[in-house]
Amino acid sequence: MDRFLSRHCPFSLSINYAILEKTDMVMLIGSFGASSVLIYGAIKSPLAQPRNLIGGHIISALVGVTSYKIFYSHMWLASSVAVATSIVAMHATKTLHPPGGATALIAVTGSQKIINLGYLYAVIPVGLGVAIMLIVALLVNNIPKSRRYPEFWF
Repeated sequence: MDRFLSRHCPFSLSINYAILEKTDMVMLIGSFGASSVLIYGAIKSPLAQPRNLIGGHIISALVGVTSYKIFYSHMWLASSVAVATSIVAMHATKTLHPPGGATALIAVTGSQKIINLGYLYAVIPVGLGVAIMLIVALLVNNIPKSRRYPEFWF
């Protein structure tokens, strides 16, 4: 199965299954699905622009990991604080990206692999994952002459 996926799936899946799985790291997280809807399907939305995509996910990842480290013995509190604080932080930095709330929640409620990453979670899978998604969005969204992405960078 791993050989099939690494040969026939997108670049990030190949990295996830061919390289990172052997190191106990992950490349894909659930919130990337919602980000994909925005950056491939709603490209004119302010929430889909690169600043929001990158900043929203990375800030939320950092907030989520911090919430887990502080409140790990009370998951209900860690989860609530992670999502609420990530929303406030994204608003404060003008990087609101709704899937970022899920990125923060995953940092708290994710598998043991995710929890074990600690702050590295903000780099891999989050930082590298959004960078790959952005590169693909820039390529795919600018192929048709009728589309232009991004609307703005910062």
